[in-house]
Parts: sequence; C-alpha cells; structure tokens
Amino acid sequence: MEAERTARPGDGVELAARAVRAGARHVVAAGGDGTVHEVANGLLHATGRVEARHGAPLLGVVPIGTGNDFAKLVGVYGHAPVRAVQRLVTARPVAFDVGRVFDEYFVNSAGVGFGAEVVRVRNAMPGLSGFLSYLVPVFRAFARFRPPRLEVRASGFGETGYMMMVEICNGTTAGGSYRFAPAALPGDGRLDVCVVRRVSLARFLLAVPRVMRGTHGTMREVALFQTRSLTLRSLEGPLVLHLDGELREPDARHCTVRVEPGKLNVLVAQ
Repeated sequence: MEAERTARPGDGVELAARAVRAGARHVVAAGGDGTVHEVANGLLHATGRVEARHGAPLLGVVPIGTGNDFAKLVGVYGHAPVRAVQRLVTARPVAFDVGRVFDEYFVNSAGVGFGAEVVRVRNAMPGLSGFLSYLVPVFRAFARFRPPRLEVRASGFGETGYMMMVEICNGTTAGGSYRFAPAALPGDGRLDVCVVRRVSLARFLLAVPRVMRGTHGTMREVALFQTRSLTLRSLEGPLVLHLDGELREPDARHCTVRVEPGKLNVLVAQ
C-alpha cells in the first residue's frame, strides 16, 4: 500500500492517474468531495488508456471533508477514518454513472446559477467549518445573487427564463445537507435535474428547509426530471458552474451535460 498527499488543486487528478498507470487495482480518496472529484477524474481519464491491460481500478472513499455528499452513496458517511477503512475491506464493487461536461467528469452533482455562487462565497469564507460552512454562504449568496436567464433543453423538457438554479444530480444531496434529488440513483443511467425558477425572498426562506428535507418538488417554482443529456445556454453572459462543489468558469455560454452509464467502479460498503 502506498499513500500520497495532495498539496495543491489538481494533485488528486495526477496522483490517481499515476496510480492507474502503475497498475493499482484500488485507489482510495481520503478527503472531501473536492478530493473525490479530482481522484475520480484522474481514474476516468487514465483508465481508457490502460483498461485493456490492467482492468478498471476501484475507487474507495474515506470521508474527512465537510459535506461528504459522495460518501453518502458508498456507505461510509459519518464514519471515522479508521472505521471507514474497515468498511472498505469488505465493500463490494459497484458500477456508478458519472456526468460529463467540458471534458470533465462529475460524480455527485453539477450546477449552474445559485449553487455555483454559493461555492464562490464559501471559498471566500475559509474560517467556517461544519454545517455553518454550508448554511451561512447560502444566505450571504442570496443577498447579492441575480438569477441568470437560461435556456434548458432535455428530452421531454424545455424552458427559457430567469432561473435561480439548475442542479444536475447523480447523487441525492449537494452542499452537504440539501436533498435536491431525493430519488436519484447513481447507477440508473440517468441524471436527476432540479430546476428552480426565480423566487422571492419569502419563497426562498420557505424553500431552504424543504430542500433540506427533499420535499421541494411540489413547489410551483421547482421542476424535477430525469434525463440522459441536458443542454444549457446562458443568454446574458458566460456560464459559471460548479462540478462536485468545484467552481468552473469556462468562458462559454453553452454546454451539454451527459451521463456516462456505469463508467466508474466504486467500493460500496455493506
């Protein structure tokens, strides 16, 4: 067994790719959702070049971040590191879907609009920790946020207008405690999409606890649907996205988000 420490953004991608090239069969990401995102991208981008020789490696997770949304999908959420490692010993391999946009993968969720703005605000508040690191930025972001005018197109769904957010989910939660897609399954070959139209402050305050419970689907400002592919177009400026909580500003006004079924082999604890 070998252990490597990440020192800067992007290290997880290179370290995971290096492990694949060296023939590693199991690669464990010890960290939060950002670390998992990088390690998964390293595995996925490298695997295509070596899969025929070595076979696809398995991703394990030891959650030591704040939100740990992906850890909720693999049976190690809420466990101390030692216990998480113990659970990985008897974990079974499961093929998870991943999303892909701008040649980058995401394993839990991607978002445009308010979700990305919350990530920007949270990045500027490094002193917060725990639940407050996800709750406080939500209210600070709302005070300055202006919903972008977006065009959203998918099979069976099409809408143009000012939208609070579009969250595209492979997992059930994002931002630690927000259940944007309570019915999502990471291996069903589909992405679960939550569209929230522009809302007033009063409706926003009402929506926050409902999103945390996953009961927001009946609100008139919300649309939930499943799709294999989604096209987003910004009608007022470049898109700003988050991928698994990592901010991306690609200087583009248009993108297509697709699911790649069963692309990632994951260790799921029993």
